Amino acid sequence: MISTSDLKNGLTIKMDGQLFQVIEFQHVKPGKGGAFVKTKLRSLTTGNVLPKTFRSGEKLEDAFIEYKKLQFLYVSGEEYHFMEEKTYEQFQLTAEQMGDVPHFLKENMVVNASFYEGKLMSIEPPMFVELAVVEADPGMKGDTAKSGTKAVKLETGYSIQVPLFVDVGNVLKIDTRTGEYVERV
Repeated sequence: MISTSDLKNGLTIKMDGQLFQVIEFQHVKPGKGGAFVKTKLRSLTTGNVLPKTFRSGEKLEDAFIEYKKLQFLYVSGEEYHFMEEKTYEQFQLTAEQMGDVPHFLKENMVVNASFYEGKLMSIEPPMFVELAVVEADPGMKGDTAKSGTKAVKLETGYSIQVPLFVDVGNVLKIDTRTGEYVERV
């Protein structure tokens, strides 16, 4: 058990039989009444974000999350298959459980995985990935990095806005936290 004073971003707690990860928290001490903690929690099973307020000093159940590195193998219908490199044990997640992660996955990519009681809960891709451009409108003569943006399609099927000088065949560095273009590699 942990107290509300122990809350921090990224901490996983068990509440009402479900696992939640703390996204934001704020200790509030109003002029009248007792102090409380306002939080935003993300459900690890559904991905939904919900606001929750706790009284100061309230006890919460801490959930022990184990982290491992897994290799992405392939997609079969709506299931994504991963393998632990040391034991060759395989795990699956549905497209719904994956959220936006498939936009950044390439075969054989190593990802961070979180497990609770031996069950795969979520996948987190590397912070930056390098993906090739497969579709892009042609740029105009005189285009520079500051003159505007255009939409391109990456090898994973994900579309993003990039500077006008980017062309088909270029490899781009993408920030997986925001899904935005960083630089041409």
